[in-house]
Amino acid sequence: MALEIVLSQESDKNESIKREGPAMSKKVWYKQLWFYVVLAMFAGVALGHWFPNIGVLMQPFGNGFIKAIKMLIAPIIFSTVVLGIAGMGDMTKVGRVAVKALIYFEVMTTIALIIGVIAVNYWQPGVGMNVDISTVDTSSVSQYVAKAKTQGTVQFLMDLIPNTFVGAFSEGNVLQVLTLSVLVGFSLSALGDYGKPLINFVEMLAKTLFAAVNFVMWAAPIGAFGAIAFTVGKYGVGSLATLGKFLGYFYIVCVFFVVVVLGAVAKYTGYSIFKLIKYFREEVVICLATTSSEVVLPRMLEKLEKLGCKKSVVGLVIPTGYSFNLDGTCLYLAFAAIFLAQATNTPLDVMQQIGLLLVLLLTSKGAAGVSGAAFVVLAATLSTVGSIPVTSVALILGIHRLMAEGLVPVNMIGNAVATIFVSKWENALDDKVLQEELNATIK
Repeated sequence: MALEIVLSQESDKNESIKREGPAMSKKVWYKQLWFYVVLAMFAGVALGHWFPNIGVLMQPFGNGFIKAIKMLIAPIIFSTVVLGIAGMGDMTKVGRVAVKALIYFEVMTTIALIIGVIAVNYWQPGVGMNVDISTVDTSSVSQYVAKAKTQGTVQFLMDLIPNTFVGAFSEGNVLQVLTLSVLVGFSLSALGDYGKPLINFVEMLAKTLFAAVNFVMWAAPIGAFGAIAFTVGKYGVGSLATLGKFLGYFYIVCVFFVVVVLGAVAKYTGYSIFKLIKYFREEVVICLATTSSEVVLPRMLEKLEKLGCKKSVVGLVIPTGYSFNLDGTCLYLAFAAIFLAQATNTPLDVMQQIGLLLVLLLTSKGAAGVSGAAFVVLAATLSTVGSIPVTSVALILGIHRLMAEGLVPVNMIGNAVATIFVSKWENALDDKVLQEELNATIK
């Protein structure tokens, strides 16, 4: 009996240490990863500005880091979604969580599109540019226009199905991996006890992959340095000079959406959006540097679980959100599409803009499965609508990467907010842990 009491106390002690870990083992700010990433970004800006030719040569460092993370994303999504579905057991619960997540995604992306349209109509950054599209060199966007023509609702649905089981992993197609994950998760859940050995294997695989991510993430400062040096070296401040007003307004819209819209959702759920941003500050900085939200997906899965969200919900909502909850991309698509209409003197009445919004609701959902992401989807949207010259996308090609600096962090923060909201809605959120973790971050 005494031995049982001692073991119980030891177990409670270990659990307490595990729970208090983030606060107790918190490193000083100058020893944390985000600080090194910020330093690397400043170094990249300096190199790109003063030695642009050398800065452009740094691109492989950024691309190499992104490729290293993307190499792990497909199997991580597969393992987390399979474990999430299999862990729920009850298929009706899986369906309920999925429906709640999709409802939330559709509402938030619609709000993002509406805000983008309202803002660009209010500021009218393209009015007065009077661009004659026949005088614009469109050779640089020919590949995007050609790719856009292959995009459509039917093609999007067909792209959900991989040619082979391993094909989705080799191509890194998020939507195809998600489709396979759902099928395997349902199958393992239906097998019951017979599926447990394979579930245990997938769980070990997931832990191994997350350990690998932690190793790769220490290369983030090098990746950030290369990406920023390339961006500044290639595009420089000249890109800001011609389209600075348009870019500045877009950043304002992104900040507004995060602080006001996502902030309202966060407040309703019971926490501060500013605390959440600080909690994910490393991921935000890495997104800014690499202009890719996929590179922080594995860390988001881990940190959202630490915030008190149930693992099964996180495993479903985050991978799905990376395909269907792209708030920043929706802001970009709406803002850029109307801007190009203004710049080329293309008249769009209210009904035409509403029609554009409806098209964007469909095309924006395919961004995760398209190489070139938001820019290709923008071209595909203009090609579908027909009224705005599709070749006008050449006007913003030079600053597209700079616009990605705004939209990518919004996508990431939006999915974090979505996961916590759906977890709360599903009664799968530990509010006490959420508050403890967020408060520990600001100390």
